Amino acid sequence: MEEKPEEIKEGVKAPDFTLEDQHGDEFTLSDYKGRTKVLLSFHPLAGTSVCAKQMISLEKRNHKFQELNMIPVGISVDSVPAKKLWSEKLELEDLRILSDFWPHGEVAKKYGLFDEDKGFSKRANVLVDEDQVIAFSKVYPLGEAPEFREIISFVKEKM
Repeated sequence: MEEKPEEIKEGVKAPDFTLEDQHGDEFTLSDYKGRTKVLLSFHPLAGTSVCAKQMISLEKRNHKFQELNMIPVGISVDSVPAKKLWSEKLELEDLRILSDFWPHGEVAKKYGLFDEDKGFSKRANVLVDEDQVIAFSKVYPLGEAPEFREIISFVKEKM
């Protein structure tokens, strides 16, 4: 029986990855090392109402994240074409939403956030600092959109 990886914890080096966004452009986590914080906002599936609320909330707070030297990205197992259609439907202008489609859920697995039984990632926020270390990590119930004020407060108070 294959051992399931543990959810990633604060203080651990963030696993590097490269994924394509909704426009087919590559996003590599290590490109931001030494420059900015990156908020990885994992969501189960594009097209669902709670995931839509999560991504729209990220988009609306993008200016606040930039003020805090942070780049938010959404991540799910959906394909690039599905991400593109969904981002257009949601009218996302700035937010990059990344496709962890193939190998299926590989990044979510690296972070211990892939639900093997359901075939998609858990809903979670993982904040990677400028040194590529996990500064904050929290898993949320599938039916609950994360509250991003929590991340903003964390960054203001602790970083």
